[in-house]
Amino acid sequence: MSHLFSHSLRITVSTATFAVATLLTMGCSTPADLDLSLNKRSAAGIYKVGLVAPAQAPAINQIHSWKVTLATPEGQPVSGAKFAVDGGMPQHGHGLPTKPRVTRDLGNGTYQLDGMKFSMTGWWEVKLDIQGPSGPDKVTFNTVVNNPPVRQ
Repeated sequence: MSHLFSHSLRITVSTATFAVATLLTMGCSTPADLDLSLNKRSAAGIYKVGLVAPAQAPAINQIHSWKVTLATPEGQPVSGAKFAVDGGMPQHGHGLPTKPRVTRDLGNGTYQLDGMKFSMTGWWEVKLDIQGPSGPDKVTFNTVVNNPPVRQ
């Protein structure tokens, strides 16, 4: 192989690698107008829903627990609701790496959400389907996982 051809091939491969890396990075940036509110109304407005993150930022690939708060539009706590939990990374096309679930009603409209896990940094959705006394509804929360502490 000639020196000139080898040099041209290295430049072409380097340029192509840089272009692909740039496109992948650009394609995965968090939308500028992403709603990161952890307190919102459900899709049909039947409930006010809150998602309460752990006090310490969860480490990547570690199981952690969250809390869900549920109230009427007037702010009265809702007890006795059931939840289905789903979610994932919209920009990557994959779901959550675990099957989190609401494990118990803590009272006063607060519920324990166990089994949460984020396998990488980036934009995640947490989706809750709610079966409550006022009827079914759903809500989607967005969260951005940065580089949290690594647990050993």
